[in-house]
Amino acid sequence: MKNTHMLKLVLALSLAAFLFVLILVIFFYRKRIARNYQLGDIESKEQKHEEDESEMEDLVTFSSGEELTICDILDAPGEVIGKSNYGTLYKALLQRSNKVRMLRFLRPVCTLRGEEFGDVVQQLGCIRHPNLVPLLGFYAGSRGEKLLVHPFYRHGNLAQLIRETEIHCFFWADGNGESHRWTIIYRISIGMARGLDHLHTGLQKPIVHGNIKSKNIILDRNYQPYVSDFGLYLLLNPTSGQEMLEASAVEGYKAPELIKMRDASEETDIYSLGVIFLELISGKEPINEKPTPDEDFYLPNFMQNAVIDHRISDLYHPDILLRNSNDQGNPVTEESILKFFQLAMACCSPSPSLRPNSRQVLLKLEEIGK
Repeated sequence: MKNTHMLKLVLALSLAAFLFVLILVIFFYRKRIARNYQLGDIESKEQKHEEDESEMEDLVTFSSGEELTICDILDAPGEVIGKSNYGTLYKALLQRSNKVRMLRFLRPVCTLRGEEFGDVVQQLGCIRHPNLVPLLGFYAGSRGEKLLVHPFYRHGNLAQLIRETEIHCFFWADGNGESHRWTIIYRISIGMARGLDHLHTGLQKPIVHGNIKSKNIILDRNYQPYVSDFGLYLLLNPTSGQEMLEASAVEGYKAPELIKMRDASEETDIYSLGVIFLELISGKEPINEKPTPDEDFYLPNFMQNAVIDHRISDLYHPDILLRNSNDQGNPVTEESILKFFQLAMACCSPSPSLRPNSRQVLLKLEEIGK
């Protein structure tokens, strides 16, 4: 009887111990589930936050662009005015302000990513000079799209002015030959030099333009020049930057020593500026796709050969003297034209070390204009 009682006692204690262990297991299991649920909820919220951040729109405005809004930019009716491998240019009317702006869309796959892109945008947006096209704003879309906002100038670019008679440009449909007037040539030249000198010497961190050509010189109604596209290649990835360089080479503005766009320098900018000077004074294309036996494919080489062969008449367009012979106040002389030609050729020197810097170019132009 005593043994039976002891057995019952042992069984009761064993059952109590089992129940106690079972309760502990259930307690800790439920606690672990609750903890995992909380962690999962936190992770889900963090992931959603990251997704929300990646889908956020952003608009950064600079001086004279403070009135811009995201709705203005996205709702503006646009007209395509230019295309390249890395982006598209639009002429857009902002509905709220009734202002016309130029929008430059950069393809996401062609641009830099992260902080480096933002740092360059901030640097470009702070640059202001009377002969530089300002950056008014920058829009980043939810899917990686990027838009640069600039003023729109209605009077075209320098390439159109120089070749007005060949392409019958509608901006100067009367064909009045303004591009052969010395006062216009000089005004455009010194304005370009001032803008480039500001980029090279007037900033805390100098900017190399990287893509100077007559199409990137915008004009107003008084033929004041505005240099556009400065530093644009800094926003592009290496592949797209190289495509920009190849396009510049095809058009005849690439310095002979420049192999990679990331190696662009103040000296390569000066070379391109010199090519534009030669365009202005001669009225010729930077590249002659169908040269005669006594001509050269590249304009600087053609001019060099003209000097060697004493073909002075090929150095400048004859209308420059004819159109300016009756100018009041300060008629141009052949000596001034030849000094301008010599400066242009110095800028196009095959050796970068022999080219003048932007400040020397500006001082020489001021001397010629006296």
